Amino acid sequence: MKRPLRAVVVGASSGLGRCIGIGLAERGARVALLARRRQRLEAAAEEAGSGALAIECDVTDAGSCGVAITEAATGLGGIDALVYAPGIGPLARLADTDADTWRRVFDTNVTGAALVTTAALPHLAESAGAAVYLSSVSASLTPPWPGLGAYAVSKAALDKLVEAWRAEHGGIGFTRLVVGDCAGGDGDSTTAFARGWDQDLAAELHPLWIARSYLSGSLIEVDELVNIVETVLRGGSSMSVPSVTVTPRPIGLPRP
Repeated sequence: MKRPLRAVVVGASSGLGRCIGIGLAERGARVALLARRRQRLEAAAEEAGSGALAIECDVTDAGSCGVAITEAATGLGGIDALVYAPGIGPLARLADTDADTWRRVFDTNVTGAALVTTAALPHLAESAGAAVYLSSVSASLTPPWPGLGAYAVSKAALDKLVEAWRAEHGGIGFTRLVVGDCAGGDGDSTTAFARGWDQDLAAELHPLWIARSYLSGSLIEVDELVNIVETVLRGGSSMSVPSVTVTPRPIGLPRP
């Protein structure tokens, strides 16, 4: 009998990370769910089912990443797959983005991905596994969105980080997953991306995003996203897909 996929999902306490972690468990994977918020993690692990692990991890701290990945590898009996889902995008014009905000965005969106991957590297190398990193259309498919410049810059850096990992570790499959507007899930699985935004600024910028066709007017179903993540992860290093783009079809276009 084929061994279940052993997957570590980082940023699994809410949003798409939570959807992916639970979705992989529903598809037969053994999952370790990593994030800072213990209570939400435990709720996600309970929903994911028997055997799911809830492990606290602060991606901005190398020590925390190392301890969390070691605990995940011990609990799962190894690691075949890594998903890095954390991403913060404060809403502010670049001229109003201070040094602390830049550090916070890069600590979570880029440096955290490097620290987690460094910790997971020996386990992924041993299993000839794969790692997927959630990126954004604003880093590659559209110009940076006004008000989300720091986010776009950090995701562009993440894209290059994934390429750098591929260049140095050919025995592991590293994939950037470019994600457009996604429906997400319910409850704790809804995205908190816009939480804390200045609503006046958001109201000012939203029409501009629409006018420039940055918003598609439709949403990706989260199950479709999880299916794609699972396919890439199960392929391991033998599949080794550099990049996958998942964007919604514009309203009015039929499915093929």
